[in-house]
Amino acid sequence: MVRGKTEMKRIENATSRQVTFSKRRNGLLKKAFELSVLCDAEVALIIFSPRGKLYEFSSSSSIPKTVERYQKRIQDLGSNHKRNDNSQQSKDETYGLARKIEHLEISTRKMMGEGLDASSIEELQQLENQLDRSLMKIRAKKYQLLREETEKLKEKVTCSFFINLVQMYWSGTNHISHN
Repeated sequence: MVRGKTEMKRIENATSRQVTFSKRRNGLLKKAFELSVLCDAEVALIIFSPRGKLYEFSSSSSIPKTVERYQKRIQDLGSNHKRNDNSQQSKDETYGLARKIEHLEISTRKMMGEGLDASSIEELQQLENQLDRSLMKIRAKKYQLLREETEKLKEKVTCSFFINLVQMYWSGTNHISHN
């Protein structure tokens, strides 16, 4: 039997409505029990039928204790509302930063030639163009540094040449004066 999507609106037929209530109530009570057992969660469920009949489930010793715990928690949240707003903002920022880091790691792996299997031709072309631009910048910087180093070496050689020339001059002058 194939189930169709149930439209969420009030069931007009009273008998159908009562049958649906009964089935869904039992399913909800079962799910509450399963959640409490499987996840060791404290669960309290209160249901009133259309006629006012009470149905309840509590995984702890009593519903009033769970309700009391709930009310205390709500009070704590009310007094810490501003702190929770900041906490949520921090969580949002952390999530955003984590996504950026993940994106950067994926991008880095692709630049290293890893994880390219799922890439389209267009993505691979963009990656190739980006790598070409990066390589051009790297080479330009390398050649700039080589030119600067060459200039420094030329200055040292020129300086060294003049120093040797001056030393030869002075040593020649001293040699001449001894004669």
